[in-house]
Amino acid sequence: MPKRNIAYKPVDSLKSPRFSGVRTYMRLPHGTGLEKADVAVFGVPFDTGTSFCPGARFGPAAIRDASSILKPYCPLTDVNIVENISVLDYGDIDTVPGYMDDSFVKIEAGMVKICEAGVIPLGMGGDHSITLPLLRGLTKVHGEPVALLHFDAHSDTISDYFGRDYNHGTPFYWAIEEGLIKPEHSIQVGIRGPLYTKDALDYAKNKGLEIITGPQLHDLGLRETIKCARDRINGQPVYVSFDIDFLDAAYAPGTGTPEIGGFTTHQALQLMAGCCVGMNLKGMDLVEVMPAQDNAGITALAGASLMHIFLAQVAKGLE
Repeated sequence: MPKRNIAYKPVDSLKSPRFSGVRTYMRLPHGTGLEKADVAVFGVPFDTGTSFCPGARFGPAAIRDASSILKPYCPLTDVNIVENISVLDYGDIDTVPGYMDDSFVKIEAGMVKICEAGVIPLGMGGDHSITLPLLRGLTKVHGEPVALLHFDAHSDTISDYFGRDYNHGTPFYWAIEEGLIKPEHSIQVGIRGPLYTKDALDYAKNKGLEIITGPQLHDLGLRETIKCARDRINGQPVYVSFDIDFLDAAYAPGTGTPEIGGFTTHQALQLMAGCCVGMNLKGMDLVEVMPAQDNAGITALAGASLMHIFLAQVAKGLE
């Protein structure tokens, strides 16, 4: 394949030190020129859906700051991202702090604009409630539901909290109810920790979602889990949602609902690389980074690096 003309590339960190300049994801250009982009990285600084510790509204800023250390070539996938795809930091989607419905309208509209331009969205949360309006916008443009590849400690399929529909624990309940995802081709990976009731996961299972719990993933190992996920998705258009609390609390202390018994950053990178290679990737979000509790910025760096793997697999698909 002939070399593509790539419009957007990051600042050359061999000419300008990585601690210099205005913070964008991976030191990419900031702007709204979607017509020249293959992927748009954007923030959704919203955490009104949080049920425990707030602060994920500052996640996009922390991820951008941590990402300045990242370089274009990804050894894990053997691809130079910026030689294959044009990536733009699109800035943040404005929200209305404290107001779920108003913010969801704005988030959905922002997602529609990106997708209508034929650009792959890569969102930074924010709490996990933002995934619902992102999926609404994505499916509105593409005209069909998508398969869901979901890494998380929590299933997020509760119908309501305190009598209210929307919360960071409810997005996939409503995504199923609204027909935004294909449960028969979707999988949740890493679900673990105490639950409100013994039957808390029954709704998701009865609707056809496959769930690989945290203990099951430890027993299965990475290779078999990747195979299960790929067999499940089976070539369908897929949306990836990665809650940073999929990682063990030792690797992701900076999150609002941490869980022990989880996974290392190495395991997460291997899973993302193995599951996403060759997939029909329609978008991704990385959510629940909360910098106020983030020791030495390790959670934000993990989030930025997982996004990097997604970009690398998109780039790999265009080699």
